[in-house]
Amino acid sequence: MNQRIETLSGSIIAGLTCACPRCGKGKLFQGLLSLRPRCDVCGLDYNFADSGDGPAVFIMFLAGFIVVGAALVTEVVYQPPFWVHAVLWLPLIVIVTLGPLRPMKGLLIALQYHHKAAESRFGAGKP
Repeated sequence: MNQRIETLSGSIIAGLTCACPRCGKGKLFQGLLSLRPRCDVCGLDYNFADSGDGPAVFIMFLAGFIVVGAALVTEVVYQPPFWVHAVLWLPLIVIVTLGPLRPMKGLLIALQYHHKAAESRFGAGKP
């Protein structure tokens, strides 16, 4: 019998490691950001998963804070030419945006599963 994740901390760990939100053992992704159809270990169907733009928004705010803050400090302290800014900050932007995107998407999907989040059904069953 497959073990289930019951705690919030277990769901967070499963999400950040891009593992199945139910068993924590199967893989969540088949490509960089594309989900597998189901878990290879416990058979959980991943059709419920819809993280939308959430991961990208969180990453943009975090990356913007880090890169803009570092660029401002560098400009005030050292006043380098513009080409130095381009050489410094373009690679950092790629690293701080693409690096955490997959774990953040996994985290949001795991939290969605843990909290049984679903699309709103206001007025369901009413004429």
